[in-house]
Amino acid sequence: MSAIEQKWTAEELAGDTVSKKDLAVFLQESGSNEFLLKHKLNGKLPNVVKTTKKPHLISAYTDLFATQQFRSADEASATSIKQDKPIAVVESKPDSDKPEEIKYVKVVLKKGTGDRCPAKGDRVSVFYTGMLEDGTVFDDNTEHKGRKPPTPLVFKVGTGRVIRGWDECLMTMVRGEKAKLTIKPEWAYGQRGHEAGGIPPNATLTFTVQLVDIA
Repeated sequence: MSAIEQKWTAEELAGDTVSKKDLAVFLQESGSNEFLLKHKLNGKLPNVVKTTKKPHLISAYTDLFATQQFRSADEASATSIKQDKPIAVVESKPDSDKPEEIKYVKVVLKKGTGDRCPAKGDRVSVFYTGMLEDGTVFDDNTEHKGRKPPTPLVFKVGTGRVIRGWDECLMTMVRGEKAKLTIKPEWAYGQRGHEAGGIPPNATLTFTVQLVDIA
């Protein structure tokens, strides 16, 4: 629709000559659907008249002629158009909220006799043998050194004194338990490896570990 002339003067709009219904009818018949949605004048006429104040209708009337957003012949009826509902945005939880993947596999070789697992900060005594994937032994404290008996490694568990795979796994063991641990690089020596210890980068390590004491 085009070439629409203003139906009322400013004085008529301000007075009682023009009712809310008159304005609403004119706007719904003359304004484009985009215009009606913008001014919230879409929907059934009785509802628009009931819920819209006259100053708002007058403002919309003035804006219609200022913007020339008139209705075209092929537009749907103003009573049938609806404002699209906003699409709900579902925020994904940060990765930190997801359970972390365990980076080791533990196989119990011998059950222990203890009644509790060590807690973070407990002092543990451990015998172990460490091997690469090809079976090469890179560390071992179970062998006799001359006449001296083997000495267990003693440290505070869960405090980062050893690789994470050890810290995590030892806190699932009881005194006397012996287990085989296969630890992925992420919880071992990672991308850097440990050249001095004979461990290459990105190495998966296997340990035979025995927890001999908790203090």
